[in-house]
Amino acid sequence: MNKPSSTYRVQLRPELTFTDAAELVDYLRALGVGAMYVSPVLDATPGSTHGYDVVDPTRARPELGGEEARKALSARLKAAGLGLVVDIVPNHMSVEVPKANAWWWDVLRHGRESAHAGYFDIDWSRGRLLLPVLGDDDAVADLAVEGDELVYYDHRFPLAPGTDQGSPQEVHGRQHYELVGWRRGNAELNYRRFFDITNLAAVSVEQPGVFAETHGEVLRWVADGDVQGLRVDHPDGLADPGGYLTRLREGAPGAWLVAEKILHPGEALPQSWPVDGTTGYDALREIAGVFVDPAAGPAFTRLAAELGGRTDYHAVEEQARRLVTDRILVAEVRRIAALLSGVETEAARAAVAEVMIAFPVYRSYLPEGGENWAAALELARTRRPDLGAALDALDAQVRGEPGGELATRIQQTSGMVVAKGTEDTTFYRFTRFAALNEVGGNPDRFGLGVADFHVLAENRAAAYPATMTALTTHDTKRSEDTRARLAVLSEVPDEFAAAVRRWTARRPVDEPALNLLAWQTLVGAWPISAERLRGYLDKAAKESKLRTTWTDHDEPFERAVAAWPGQVLGDAELAADVEAFVERVRGPGWVNSLGQKLVQLAGPGVPDVYQGTELWDLSLVDPDNRREVDYGVRREALGRVLAGEQPEVDETGAAKLLVVQKTLTLRRDRPELFTGYRPLHAEGAAADHLLAFQRGEDLAVAVTRLPVGLAREGGWRDTVLPLTEGVWTDVLTGRAVGDRPAALSLFDRYPVALLVRGDS
Repeated sequence: MNKPSSTYRVQLRPELTFTDAAELVDYLRALGVGAMYVSPVLDATPGSTHGYDVVDPTRARPELGGEEARKALSARLKAAGLGLVVDIVPNHMSVEVPKANAWWWDVLRHGRESAHAGYFDIDWSRGRLLLPVLGDDDAVADLAVEGDELVYYDHRFPLAPGTDQGSPQEVHGRQHYELVGWRRGNAELNYRRFFDITNLAAVSVEQPGVFAETHGEVLRWVADGDVQGLRVDHPDGLADPGGYLTRLREGAPGAWLVAEKILHPGEALPQSWPVDGTTGYDALREIAGVFVDPAAGPAFTRLAAELGGRTDYHAVEEQARRLVTDRILVAEVRRIAALLSGVETEAARAAVAEVMIAFPVYRSYLPEGGENWAAALELARTRRPDLGAALDALDAQVRGEPGGELATRIQQTSGMVVAKGTEDTTFYRFTRFAALNEVGGNPDRFGLGVADFHVLAENRAAAYPATMTALTTHDTKRSEDTRARLAVLSEVPDEFAAAVRRWTARRPVDEPALNLLAWQTLVGAWPISAERLRGYLDKAAKESKLRTTWTDHDEPFERAVAAWPGQVLGDAELAADVEAFVERVRGPGWVNSLGQKLVQLAGPGVPDVYQGTELWDLSLVDPDNRREVDYGVRREALGRVLAGEQPEVDETGAAKLLVVQKTLTLRRDRPELFTGYRPLHAEGAAADHLLAFQRGEDLAVAVTRLPVGLAREGGWRDTVLPLTEGVWTDVLTGRAVGDRPAALSLFDRYPVALLVRGDS
């Protein structure tokens, strides 16, 4: 297996091409990185800033430089001894610009007779292919015919052969597709989509021919030695994730293979999946959680309740998921319910929705993992005893034919309900403590104890030693350093509550959940421009779907939210108060940042560094986290570190870059050190503030946790860390520390230590 020592995620786009990425190779090599890990590189919708909207999987994206530039990047990486990991998107393709997707264009032109009709998951029994692109149904009057295309403003669609005579409306009536008002999409769409995005049409990749067509080019790159690893986007949307991953493994037998599978606490990857692990959200939840003080939970619950926020997480989550099944994924629920035999239509729809709302995890993989299906059925029966007969029929048909269409579609769609209902809605409604509201997170559990953390890390080292670990990704709700600063609030809950009461009295947001989220965001990302904060709060308000949404706007509320950042930052007295509070938590936030970074980089798994986060990065959810990275500043800081400088822990973030460079370089140069996992336990008055573990026989990691409480209790005092007998050296400082170092001296330069035993 081509397991990299580490990865560095680069977000390619027309402004950062293959050629631009090649210019980063020498920097990444010096940083200690094992492989460049890039966002999707197959041809995408024109102008796409992320690449997940693939239109042609048979070629490298021309806007990134095309095939020649891709090969040049690969050659540059090989020459430097770095690998290349590519993000692939098997679940869907973009149909936003129909003409850009030749397969979709052919389906629109020829209907079910198209050679590509089976490539997409379309329900042809409903008649014409529904395309919800018009302002409303009456807008068919605005259609025009130009040559062999039907035109609606900037939208263009092909005409079936021999159908171009008559008025545009008559021509439209002869097509294999029907253009309708955009609002009909959620309820009537007859092709499967990615979540609620009608511009992303699901692909039937479970068919061998479709798999071959969509994966042939990428697998050629793997076979040629240009690509060493694949990151699989959203496998839960596939009809048969296990079967797909088995076929992918057969096509790339030596590749490092990780799947973007979101695991709930306590959930394991399906045993049958031939992958090296996940993309790291489980590790993120655990590593971030151990830097949060669990004792603060009640104080934050009281604050949220006092401000009018809802504090029953499971009730909020149930309501949000119900919103998704009842208003957003209506077409999907209807399609599934129609497959349930012998049950009245409305009862079938209610039963299908209730089971998906009740899922304890994203989805089941029947017949594997049947306990999650059973748990969903049990909770659905408890909530809706009136649906007993329909639920029994659903259970019998699904279990009786786990590979059938009903079982397949309900499993595919449950993940959509959970993701949209929980991550994209609940996490913006239940804002008690935003640091916990992360992809794969569990906001209902306030922090993670050290003993539990060690158990989870030991399990990872034993079961999936080559899984990816991450602290920031292109999908995280906030960056690792923003989260690390917010974790400090768990150590000063009363101070923060008093500040929020004071600030809210002066400049409230007129919606309790958004108000509490806004103040946490301001503290976590400070200093932040009004423009960035405005963009974030607009997205948060619409995702919560409480006062406004992406499609049904409360214009006065949106204007008030848009004005809030400028009002707060323009209020000199209030801004000074916020800044003073941030000064209180900034230093401890840096301690948390360095601690969680070293735990990730030196712990079990293959660590990923998201672009730019080798320095402090206080980004928020996308698109904020896709801003341009200043590599000039990073190269200059790296040069100083390579010259032997040991930077201060200050606003430059150079101390974090030192931790990244020293740890990644050691992983790459001495991989034999990074095996296994064994908890280490400090002794003394402040032992609870020292998190430590050993890898193999000759590597130990020690970091500071809950630094505010540590200082409040009088510092490290007599705390020591017993190690295996021998000569130990801190790689970060180059100093010998002995085999029973006192925490006071171990952490006098940095709040973290990376210790190697022996002459090295």
